[in-house]
Amino acid sequence: MTHDRAQSVVAFGGGHGLAVSLQALRILVDELVVDDLTAVVTVADNGGSSGRLRSEFGVLPPGDLRMALAALCGTHQWGDTWARVLQHRFAGQGDMRGHVIGNLLIVGLWEQLGDPVAALDWVGRLLGTSGRVLPMALTPLDITAEVRGLAANPAGLTTVRGQVEVATTEGVIASIALDPPDPEPCPEAIAAVHAADWLVLGPGSWFTSVIPHLLVPALHDAIVTSEARVVVTLNLDEQAGETPGFEAADHLAVLAEHAPDLRIHTVLADSRSVGDGLDDLLEVVRATGAELVVAGVARDDGSARHDPARLAASYARILETRDLDRSGARR
Repeated sequence: MTHDRAQSVVAFGGGHGLAVSLQALRILVDELVVDDLTAVVTVADNGGSSGRLRSEFGVLPPGDLRMALAALCGTHQWGDTWARVLQHRFAGQGDMRGHVIGNLLIVGLWEQLGDPVAALDWVGRLLGTSGRVLPMALTPLDITAEVRGLAANPAGLTTVRGQVEVATTEGVIASIALDPPDPEPCPEAIAAVHAADWLVLGPGSWFTSVIPHLLVPALHDAIVTSEARVVVTLNLDEQAGETPGFEAADHLAVLAEHAPDLRIHTVLADSRSVGDGLDDLLEVVRATGAELVVAGVARDDGSARHDPARLAASYARILETRDLDRSGARR
């Protein structure tokens, strides 16, 4: 990587976490800090409109892909309008209740073109997105988790199947896996990883949106062998069902358990969320050989949500840093 600035970024995740990261990175595209942006998205959703379409048509669940496309729309009238249309969910009491226009559009193009990547590219062209959206695999996936403390087996591990079920479990997740364990990779996603200067993991549902990318064998191999630098963006708070009781350092610990060969360049954490756990987090980050950046990236409304503009500023600061500083937290 000999560029004077970051040129290519690949962001991984799904749902609202990936969407806010893409909104931030889209700002950097507009500011010419990033000139090539790709989203690689989880394809394991089994609930809501996505789950219904997946079950009926045997397709990849389109919901997280749709959200990523909407997040990459510009803030001008065309982008705002199409983002709202793409995200519109039908009401009423009939069979269409709960379906989302963007999901139907994506599935319709999949049927027309017979190529999931080409269809997503066409939707991106229609919306005028600032980047490309790709699935992490071409095979619909199920997430399974080994969970401790469920009522049916309080002293042992219970296998929980399905993204929705894992995300809402009342137990403690010990580990996750994918079914099938070796899904067909998306060649365009693999190529994007190898061509990237930076890879961004998180924020998002840690076990069902972030870690799954590292469990697709071909994608995992591309990530850990890529010359790109890895940025891990930590969540602002614990998530009921997935990460109850988690502090910032715990997110890194489970990431390391599932992908011990992942080399992290920078960990980005919110200053308010870290709180008294800064020393523990700094110790864990130093042990990985990474740099810790602590900044105010949360919204001011008290919610556990990132602010896209603040996140963009922190990403810009990280992407413009070429030399790894191992001395500790940078504020």
